[in-house]
Amino acid sequence: MAPPFKLAILDDFQGASLAAGPWERLTGKVEITVFRDHLADPDALAERLQAFDMVFAIRERSPMPRSLLEKLPNLKLLITAGGRNRAIDAAYCAEKGIVFSGTPSFGAPTVDLTWGLIIGLMRDIPAQQDSLRARGWQTVIGRGLEGRRLGVIGLGNLGGKVAKVGQAFGMEVVAWSPNLTAERAAEVGVARVERDELLSTSDVVTLHVVLSDRSRGMIGADQIALMKSDALLINTSRGPLVDQEALIDALKLGRIGGAGLDVYDQEPLPDDHPLLDAPHTLLTPHLGYVTEENYRAYFEGAVEAVEAFLAGSPIRLIKPA
Repeated sequence: MAPPFKLAILDDFQGASLAAGPWERLTGKVEITVFRDHLADPDALAERLQAFDMVFAIRERSPMPRSLLEKLPNLKLLITAGGRNRAIDAAYCAEKGIVFSGTPSFGAPTVDLTWGLIIGLMRDIPAQQDSLRARGWQTVIGRGLEGRRLGVIGLGNLGGKVAKVGQAFGMEVVAWSPNLTAERAAEVGVARVERDELLSTSDVVTLHVVLSDRSRGMIGADQIALMKSDALLINTSRGPLVDQEALIDALKLGRIGGAGLDVYDQEPLPDDHPLLDAPHTLLTPHLGYVTEENYRAYFEGAVEAVEAFLAGSPIRLIKPA
């Protein structure tokens, strides 16, 4: 009898993977090893994964380019949480016969977090809680949402849902992206405006676009300079959409009102990252997709993907773009 396959679960920061999925269904077939730490060095990660036939990657926490995958000759099955993962070289997987499968996800929890960041900044909730615990009382005057302008960059599934919430708060909502049509804007019930108008007139600017060569650095010093001095910039999409040096400079000089960020140019954030000391920020550690419901979908889907692979009928295959 062949020995069990070996499966590595990467970057399980909260130690949640085994409790969130029905892994007992793989008993006797697959040996599972959970890694809770993150290895940023590709060589160290390649060495760690040498003995494994299967790897489950939780979103883009550990990129797997061709240069890394080439060092994993035993790899037969690669699973990503969610339906796509641009940090994994799908073309190499197809070329080498590595099965690359995705999992289901649940809902659009990034929308929740986006609004948590917006409201937290507008009403100064974290600082007001700290003040109250220090026995202070009402140290600032917050700002309401009703009647203000929300600028949504990227009006896809997530951006459209964020826009709808803004409308429910009584905000005027405008949108822009390079490919946004007037028809799509009308479908969501918002006005399509040009990028510079959105940036210069919005009280809150929120990003919901996919990271690509074209979108990388789309919000730089010139774009931030267009924003109102009390405007907020919210990024729950991908860190490299924003030139972080330009953003930090603007925050330190008071050129914008603040930033709510869930994503960064480096993840996890290094201890000495300058954003950690930047003023007027509300920072979360890439929690957009991290919910109980989504994790159950991810890990149940991972078990299904392993079972399907073992049965010779892989499911939810991710093909090269």
